[in-house]
Amino acid sequence: METDLHRSSVLSESAVLVQVHLPDSDFDHHDPLGELRALVESAGVKVAGELEQNMKQPRGATYLGKGKVEELGFMVKQLKAGVVIFDNDLSPSQLKGLEEALDCKVIDRSELILDIFANRATTRQAQLQVEIAQLQYTAPRLRAMWQHLGQVTGGAPMGVGTRGPGEQQIEIDRRIVKERLDRLRGELVEIAGRKEREVASRRESHFTVGLVGYTNSGKSTLFNALTRGGAFANDQLFATLGTRVEEWNLGGGNACMLSDTVGFIRDLPHHLVASFRSTLEDAIHAHVLLLLIDVSDRRAPQQLEVVEKTLTDIGATDQPRILLLNKCDRLATIRGIAAKGVRSLDDWRELKPEAIVMSAQEGTGLDQLRQRVMDSMRGELRTVAITLSLKEARTIDFLEKRCRVINRDYGDGVVTLTVEAGRRHIDLMLARGTQFQIDGIAAAAYVKNRWDAIVPEASRGKPLHER
Repeated sequence: METDLHRSSVLSESAVLVQVHLPDSDFDHHDPLGELRALVESAGVKVAGELEQNMKQPRGATYLGKGKVEELGFMVKQLKAGVVIFDNDLSPSQLKGLEEALDCKVIDRSELILDIFANRATTRQAQLQVEIAQLQYTAPRLRAMWQHLGQVTGGAPMGVGTRGPGEQQIEIDRRIVKERLDRLRGELVEIAGRKEREVASRRESHFTVGLVGYTNSGKSTLFNALTRGGAFANDQLFATLGTRVEEWNLGGGNACMLSDTVGFIRDLPHHLVASFRSTLEDAIHAHVLLLLIDVSDRRAPQQLEVVEKTLTDIGATDQPRILLLNKCDRLATIRGIAAKGVRSLDDWRELKPEAIVMSAQEGTGLDQLRQRVMDSMRGELRTVAITLSLKEARTIDFLEKRCRVINRDYGDGVVTLTVEAGRRHIDLMLARGTQFQIDGIAAAAYVKNRWDAIVPEASRGKPLHER
């Protein structure tokens, strides 16, 4: 089997989009197919037509009702569509049943997302993650792919020694898939191990901030506005698949490392979430998370729920989060029917008073964001007396530049600086291996017995209003 046999590229094809509304479906009632349409256009597909159906439950064989299948078949022929794309996830037998009834290619939402990821993956890690997810998606569908070869002439029962070529091919393909999965996973484990060590080292040496959010919420635009840039920013879903890390200058000699990550989306295939977990290491282990949403989008509240759930799924639950209400400049441009369902900024301020209203494109709110991250980095400021050797010139310079020095007292080969310092300042000094005292007590012992005794573990780094 060719390694890309399981892929279903839809590039440059015309498509009919289909969505079945079930009682528990999560969709935009103002534009039910809006997100699927954006995904399809992001994949380079031309939308030829759209079809919707309300059902209490899907039909087993074709998901749609019989009449809708006939209507869909007529649309496909009339519009000369090359593919039908469902916003729902279909079983292998449903895909097969629909393809036979419609006489054209049929894919579901998960396969479409996998196709987009496959075309956007540029790093070796992303390519491995996508191929693993594709193979995991394809494996259970092999029987439906080869069922047409499973008949044995003469009406003999299927069994040992009488299996048809379809059964044999299924076994061969399954073995090939399993062997390739094992090889890919082994290579990914090596890359993930290096990535984990890299992230751990960066976290130990720097204050790290992870930028997360729904796809196309403006993360890369914000990343470029805060750093030297370099992240690909475009008005399309999944413009960023890898992780990019750059230094973010916070001012006053302070800096942190900011990482831009892959965007989240509802109903993201679980195989893909699992495969991309190593790409999200920067977010999982960041000291602070910047959670970005597009407030000009009608579905912003639902998108926020998706992002928060995904963060929980990948284990990014311990660090404080700063909510950013991005694209506030677009609210004024939304008119008429397009504005239905969009929350006003006043609504958002009432719902999320701690959030920062901003526009990455216009630069609104960036200074407030820098100050909030600075507060999180320094933590609660305390006035302490730090005593260290005059030979520690670099550390003395660090304190002079990063902290407000209240008093300097020089002794025999030592200096005691009375400063306003935060926990992060102390951590950085300890990480350098500097020997010093705080209020006459060895620094490590002071942090453990006094600082941590006052500031709970769960509150470290959080702004005071969030404790």
